[in-house]
Amino acid sequence: QNRIFANVRTPDELHTLTVINATDNRSLITLWTASWCSTCQSVKPMIKRMIEEEKIGEREGGLGFAEVELDSTLIGDLGVKYIITSIPTLLAFSRQEAQLETKLVRPEQMRDREYLREWLVSEALRGG
Repeated sequence: QNRIFANVRTPDELHTLTVINATDNRSLITLWTASWCSTCQSVKPMIKRMIEEEKIGEREGGLGFAEVELDSTLIGDLGVKYIITSIPTLLAFSRQEAQLETKLVRPEQMRDREYLREWLVSEALRGG
């Protein structure tokens, strides 16, 4: 079952979510954002709607979703650890491991409904 989580503001919060989703055998989708990023705010509603309301990926094993606030004062070097070089970035975690080779960094891909749907389904198939 798909699940939306509270925003991540610390490394410990992200670690906790990766553990929860791995335990539930569910991939975790993270959207890396900042409060000043207008593009982030424009792509977030569709991504959340696809996961929460349309239940994309649920049949394939389920998805968790959390927004990671890169401008949180407590985030530390989390962006460096996961090689977040631009925002927004969509990064999936499977079995607590970041799927760096499949991360999305181009907003046009995040706005392309069909492309995004296929990406979410393929990440859900990995399992948590």
